[in-house]
Amino acid sequence: MNTFQEFKSQHEQSSPLYIGNVWDVSSSVMLENKNYKALGTSSAAIATSLGYEDGEEMSFDELVQVVETITARISLPLTVDLEGGYSRNPEEISKNIMRLNELGVVGVNLEDSIVIDGNRQIVDATEFGKTIKEIKKYLAEKGAEIFLNVRTDFYIMGLENPLKETLLRSTLYEKAGADGIFVPCVTDEEDIKEIVKNITVPLNVMTMPTLPSFQKLQQLGVKRVSTGPFIYNKVSEYFNNMLEAIDECQSFNPIFE
Repeated sequence: MNTFQEFKSQHEQSSPLYIGNVWDVSSSVMLENKNYKALGTSSAAIATSLGYEDGEEMSFDELVQVVETITARISLPLTVDLEGGYSRNPEEISKNIMRLNELGVVGVNLEDSIVIDGNRQIVDATEFGKTIKEIKKYLAEKGAEIFLNVRTDFYIMGLENPLKETLLRSTLYEKAGADGIFVPCVTDEEDIKEIVKNITVPLNVMTMPTLPSFQKLQQLGVKRVSTGPFIYNKVSEYFNNMLEAIDECQSFNPIFE
C-alpha cells in the first residue's frame, strides 16, 4: 500500500481521521511525533506566518516552497490547502496540483469561494462543478493519485440557507468527481447528519468550539476532522501573551515560567 492508498483508506474506517493542520516543518514534526495519522497544511496559518492575509495573497511558489520543506522531513500522508487553486483556469489548477503531487502530496483541498479585492465571494456552483470535472480528467490522464477534497463555504461565510445550499453543492461536486466534501464551520448535529445522508463520499468538518465530541462525530458518520488554523492561532496567542508579560514585569523571567 503506497502513501496515497494509505491516506484514502483512512477515510474508510469507522472512526474519523483527525488531520493535524500545520504551517512549517516544526509543527509537522511535532504532530507526527504525537501519532497523528495524516497532516494537512492550513492556508491561513501559512499565510499569516509569512506576513500575508489568507486568500491566495502569497504566491503559489511560496506555498510550494513551504510544502517542499515539510515533505522532506515527514513520512505521514500530507494534504495541501490549495484554496481556490491559485488560478481560475482548470488546466492551470491541475498543473498546480501535479506540482504538489511531485513533491509527495497525496491530497488537496479546493474551495468554492475566492477572495477578490479583500472580499471573499462564493463562486457559481455549476461552473465550479465543471472545474472539478476537468481537474479530475486531467489528473486521471496523468496517472496522478490525488485525493480531491472539495470545500463548500456557505457555513464559514455565514451565508443564507447554508444547509440547503451545502446539500445542493455537495451533490453537484460529488457527481463532478470530488473524493470528499469539506464543510468548515458546520456544527449542528442535525445538519451534519443530513449532509452525511446526502453524500456517498467522506464528509470532512473543522474543529469549532461547539463541534460535537469525537464519539458523537463518529456516530454521525463524519469521516475526517481538521484542526484548521486554530493550533497556529493558539501558539501565536501564547507568544503574544508572553511578550506582554515580559514588558509588564520588565524581566525575561516569563520565558522560563
